[in-house]
Amino acid sequence: MKTTETPAPSPAEPGATVTRTDPASGRAPRRKGDGAVLNVFSHGMLVLWAFMVGMPLLWAVLTSFKDDNSIFSSPWSLPDTLHFENWSRAWTDANMSGYFLNTVVVVGGSLIGTLVLGSMAAYVLARFDFPGNRFIYYLFIAGMSFPIMLALVPLFYVVNNMGLLNTIHGLILVYIAYSLPFTVFFLTAFFRSLPTSVAEAAFVDGASHARTFFQIMLPMAKPGLISVGIFNFLGQWNQYMLPTVLNTDPDKRVLTQGLVQLAASQGYKGDWSGLFAGLVMAMLPVLAAYIIFQRQVVQGLTAGALK
Repeated sequence: MKTTETPAPSPAEPGATVTRTDPASGRAPRRKGDGAVLNVFSHGMLVLWAFMVGMPLLWAVLTSFKDDNSIFSSPWSLPDTLHFENWSRAWTDANMSGYFLNTVVVVGGSLIGTLVLGSMAAYVLARFDFPGNRFIYYLFIAGMSFPIMLALVPLFYVVNNMGLLNTIHGLILVYIAYSLPFTVFFLTAFFRSLPTSVAEAAFVDGASHARTFFQIMLPMAKPGLISVGIFNFLGQWNQYMLPTVLNTDPDKRVLTQGLVQLAASQGYKGDWSGLFAGLVMAMLPVLAAYIIFQRQVVQGLTAGALK
């Protein structure tokens, strides 16, 4: 009986390239250079994106400390002297202090009401099965897709008939209704990702539904509340269309209306330095809120995926 011997592999010729394969997968291992190229490309895109976003903000801040002549003669240079009078002029003469206070009251009240009502509605939709559960949930989803432009005229008449036109509390209620669909949509998915064993243990110990929600489930949903709160804060702070239609009282204008009024009232005087100072005043609270809570925003966005 003849046996066939397997010939020994011939040594590689000088100059030949030997490709080694992974015994487990049978594929050639990825070269180290591939990951380095991808890493450099991704970091380069992040640097480019940071430059595109950060430069306009930095330019606006620097411009707010220039005088009007420097803004047009040397727009890209650093200010020769810090003109803090631009800020004081915008704060007092342009009544930015009153607009800022009105915005804080409106956004603060609407943000609290949105988070309280939205979290309660989202918790019920996420944890309890009852007839019409999915129908109510899809109504909130439909509210997200409804253009606000189509609701301005009927909304004006509804608010006017209720006696809430040109009032701070009327604007707060409109902001809450405007922000509820996204809040319920976001928090419903977040409450579904929370463990049910904790709530069941609370029910066994005799806790009511309200106590279980406010003392147990709501603190567990803190990352989601902060995330959706930041998004609502951004949208409500920068809202211009709703207050323009529903709030025509000059004493109750918000910051966005104040900036437009500041730009329009200058006429041919062109107080651009004061306008940029007011713009930075309106921008700083939003920027500060995002910088302070950026870690919580990321945790809230990734909590559902990680669980």
